[in-house]
Amino acid sequence: MADGQWYPPEWPDRIRAHAEGTLVPVAPKRAATVLLLKDTPDGPAVHMLRRRASMAFAGGAYAYPGGGVDPRDDDHQVRWAGPTRAWWADRLGVDEAGAQAIVCAAVRETYEEAGVLLAGPAPDAVVGDTTGDDWEADRAALVARDLSFAQFLDRRGLVLRSDLLGAWTRWITPEFESRRYDTWFFVAALPAGQRTRNASTEADRTVWIRPADAAAGYDKGELLMMPPTISTLRQLQPYATAAETLAAAPARDMTPVLARARLADGEIVLTWPGHDEFTKRIPTDLTTGGA
Repeated sequence: MADGQWYPPEWPDRIRAHAEGTLVPVAPKRAATVLLLKDTPDGPAVHMLRRRASMAFAGGAYAYPGGGVDPRDDDHQVRWAGPTRAWWADRLGVDEAGAQAIVCAAVRETYEEAGVLLAGPAPDAVVGDTTGDDWEADRAALVARDLSFAQFLDRRGLVLRSDLLGAWTRWITPEFESRRYDTWFFVAALPAGQRTRNASTEADRTVWIRPADAAAGYDKGELLMMPPTISTLRQLQPYATAAETLAAAPARDMTPVLARARLADGEIVLTWPGHDEFTKRIPTDLTTGGA
């Protein structure tokens, strides 16, 4: 393996079917993921989790906390601090209800999978400690979808701190995939007083790692990642602090990245526009793929 790029073994067959017009793309589901940062003496580190090897999708791959949008967060006005919903709608390229739901998903998933909560009792405050049995009961209810994030905020009297997030990039799962997501990536700094933990049932390891070190591990084939993950790691490397990274977020291009596949010279050529390093050439007679 030249690097740690992961793609599903069924892709060649699905790409062929897509090229032949026999595969109907499924609609992508909205999702959000968060690159949680903290400053260290050697520069910012990012919080990553390793998906369990037993997972059907991207088992063993490193990723960030994230997951799907809960539709219940579209229509309930949550207590909100930071840029308005209209501002976020323009930034994310959706309507105001969708913007609220996507931002809620980013904050909720960070809490569910890392135990870190970007919310506080007032617009200028952040929760300092999310440990304890009562917090864990609420987190488990969120994971089980017994409690919506809006209900959780109401119950706790908390304000969602949208100003602690920066929209960074957007990737859409290729049309030939069986499970597709339209994913908004955000950056955020670890709030003072909070600490991460592996709260995800889908991960067997979590690490704080410098983006350059994670990218080097990928380049050596030691760390398995999907294209959006390694791409965002490379994009983080120029910034000297978490605050500097967040300050750069508003100028980031949010045009969605969507892979394309074509048949050429007996090969399937898979490309991600603007990201040449991920180009894959797969022989048309290949029935299984690899990392």
